[in-house]
Amino acid sequence: MNTLVLWDIDLTLIDARGLGHEWYRTAFRVTSGLDLVHVPSFPGRTERAITRELLTAHDLEPTEELVARLHAELIDVATRERDLLPARGHALPGALAALEALAEREDVVQSLVTGNLVEIARHKLAAFGLDGHLDFEIGGYGSVSEHRPALVLEAVRLATAKHAREFRAVVIGDTPHDVDAALHHGAVAIGVATGRSSVADLREAGAHVVLADLSDTATVLDAVLNR
Repeated sequence: MNTLVLWDIDLTLIDARGLGHEWYRTAFRVTSGLDLVHVPSFPGRTERAITRELLTAHDLEPTEELVARLHAELIDVATRERDLLPARGHALPGALAALEALAEREDVVQSLVTGNLVEIARHKLAAFGLDGHLDFEIGGYGSVSEHRPALVLEAVRLATAKHAREFRAVVIGDTPHDVDAALHHGAVAIGVATGRSSVADLREAGAHVVLADLSDTATVLDAVLNR
């Protein structure tokens, strides 16, 4: 059986905490002329969900036009400031080794299920040399839906169409949202306790496997390949 590995980014592969909030603050001020007062919860959520909550909390109607304008400005800000990423963040231990080891297997395809917009996902991963083994064309991104399970469905749909074969999907992330998104579609859920959620939190959410981190490449491969 072919395996589709769908990685989360923030606090799963990289840690760049704080920069996303700053990008939102700048993009929101340019788009609306207002200062950001209410900061939504970010972990495990999609850009659409975050954006709609943010606009509503500032008494702005989250129309498709306004959401699109804010996302466009967010991409512009991230593009201008992407060179800050190496100084403000880092790849998490074992991330590159895991990506490389899985890339060596002919029966594995790797992409993303992330709340980020695709352009920002590219910037974040390229900053730490983690972009080379991922197919960005078949990922599920934060522009797709407010609901994270829809991102998994989209990624599986795109991968199946591109490769003309069925996949066993494996979702790897650091929050219960990642776990729930996997379980919603019958995918394998691997929790990585490198974010704000503990090993116990991820187990309670229903993850099939929970790892403390990605530092043991053999353990990561065993979990992904169900060995």
